[in-house]
Amino acid sequence: MALNYIWIFFFVIAFVIALIKLVFLGNVETFSEMVTATFEMSKTGFEISIGLTGVLTFWSGMMKIGEQGGIVKIITRLIGPFFDKLFPELGKSHPAYGPMMLNFAANMMGLDNAATPMGLQAMKEMQESNKNKEVASNPQIMFLVLNASGLCLIPISIMVYRAQLGAVNPADIFIPILFATFFANMTGLISVAIMQKIKLWDTTILAYLLGTTALVATMIFSISNMSQDQISIFSKVATNLILFSLIMFFILLGVRSKINVYETFIDGAKEGFTTAVRIIPYLVAMLVAIGVFRASGAMDYLVAGVKWCVEAVGIDSEFVAALPTGLMKPLSGSGSRGMMIDAMKTYGADSFIGKLSCTVQGVSDTTFFILDLYFGSVGIKNTRYAVGCALLADLVGLIAAILIGYLFFH
Repeated sequence: MALNYIWIFFFVIAFVIALIKLVFLGNVETFSEMVTATFEMSKTGFEISIGLTGVLTFWSGMMKIGEQGGIVKIITRLIGPFFDKLFPELGKSHPAYGPMMLNFAANMMGLDNAATPMGLQAMKEMQESNKNKEVASNPQIMFLVLNASGLCLIPISIMVYRAQLGAVNPADIFIPILFATFFANMTGLISVAIMQKIKLWDTTILAYLLGTTALVATMIFSISNMSQDQISIFSKVATNLILFSLIMFFILLGVRSKINVYETFIDGAKEGFTTAVRIIPYLVAMLVAIGVFRASGAMDYLVAGVKWCVEAVGIDSEFVAALPTGLMKPLSGSGSRGMMIDAMKTYGADSFIGKLSCTVQGVSDTTFFILDLYFGSVGIKNTRYAVGCALLADLVGLIAAILIGYLFFH
């Protein structure tokens, strides 16, 4: 129901603002721009779905090989105790654990193309255990909120953009992003845990969280001092090496398990193709609403209003120039990416606004896109408190990014 109200809100606000512009300001272009946005975003939604078809088909096939080859058993040994505490309703050795963990790992490494099909596979597996097929289950909500709050350990794409736009040290946003995204992710986890009455002070949960923190610290130390050339090489070699190594790992698992790897891949690929077709209406619906909201000027008014409020209470408003990136991020990944690049071009890659925009961009993921895509892929209509918890994580992450940005860059 929450997505229903949000979807309606985008259209209503856009219409009201466009009508006010027409009647009181004589602006005859806004409605035309909004209608144009419906066509452009409908096309974009369809193109994204078509673009995802091949990726979903391939990775669904690979996940099928991994599943038949025993990947779930391997991952369960590694993170089973932790997931048992966070997803108690799934029980031990659930088929969703494999793609779920691979989805988290891919997101942490910034491997978006690999993360999406794995996330969709995880949702499908959890849906099999969902008693009410139209209502989001507790495990699905926990997974989606953690996914949307986006714990990104290595923001490769952002560092590459900074390098391309002339940043002296493209990795200088690395630690700020990690801190801010950590706050966002923990907010999402804690808020869902409170709603589901999960005991976060459990020794198993604490042990895994502290261990992850130590691993993150080691990775930061290894990468934060890279030069521009080193970052470019890392982005080209390391990420692709990780992806192809994952492919080889699945294939070798299949060979070791003596399954027909090719036929298994085909069976999984068929499921991926079906999923890609199923999500087209959901993508088009949300992207059109976002496009209309942007075309009406609602986002510009929102930012201007925030700036006025900030200045009215005597707080430095310099950060407001980076807000469009943060406010757009839950709505559109490409939109927020464009605003981040625009901020660096306008103010400079090494300016306070340039660095802050990059930090904000790396904090969380495209919340509405993820919720709409993942829930839509399995036919969930009642998302319960998923949207509220995800948006709370986004808000905390945005505030944390601004405060940390002032601490590091101002």
